[in-house]
Amino acid sequence: MELLQPVPGGTNDTTPPTAPAGLTASGTTAGGTNLSWTASTDDVGVSGYDILRAPGATGGTFAQAGTSATTSFSDTGLTPSTTYRYQVRARDAAGNLSPVSDTVQVTTSGGGTTGACTATPTVQTQWGTGYVIQPLTVTNTSTSTINGWTVTFTLPAGHTLTGSWNATVTTSGQTVTARSMSFNGTLAPGAGTTSLGFQAGRPGGDTALPSGYACTSP
Repeated sequence: MELLQPVPGGTNDTTPPTAPAGLTASGTTAGGTNLSWTASTDDVGVSGYDILRAPGATGGTFAQAGTSATTSFSDTGLTPSTTYRYQVRARDAAGNLSPVSDTVQVTTSGGGTTGACTATPTVQTQWGTGYVIQPLTVTNTSTSTINGWTVTFTLPAGHTLTGSWNATVTTSGQTVTARSMSFNGTLAPGAGTTSLGFQAGRPGGDTALPSGYACTSP
């Protein structure tokens, strides 16, 4: 009896690619994020990658959000102020699918969106009578370069601004206005600056934090 030999690269290939590694997200804005990862390996060759997305920090179902022939992908059309989780898997020419990569989580900016930029605060540290917001990230969300920005936010009642850096800052009541300086006001589309920050004092036992962050550009 004549034995049939496997055809190289044919349907007899049942070995899946290795899982993509090192999945990271960067440049997250109110409406999108950029993903990148390390290439998978395969005995025949990887033909592409499936990008999977699930809503929320937990639960939800991962569904395909797109494909890529390279080791990067830009996901757009996202909802502001929303958390998403991503995984990536590889495909080979025979249709074998790799295990999924590790999961990366992103939260789109929002609430501080007006004009052509966003302002996203990060609490660096806090204690009973004060806190530091660093960085207060300003991101250009328009399709053209901006040459200056203004961020406003509201301090809770009883809070006072005790220091700030890398912005020209004024206060009126509880409203704080921070304007760009010569070295951090020009931002290309999608670019951001993390140089801005401030420190504030508050009554002991008060755990409130500033709110109403908004960014505008001339």
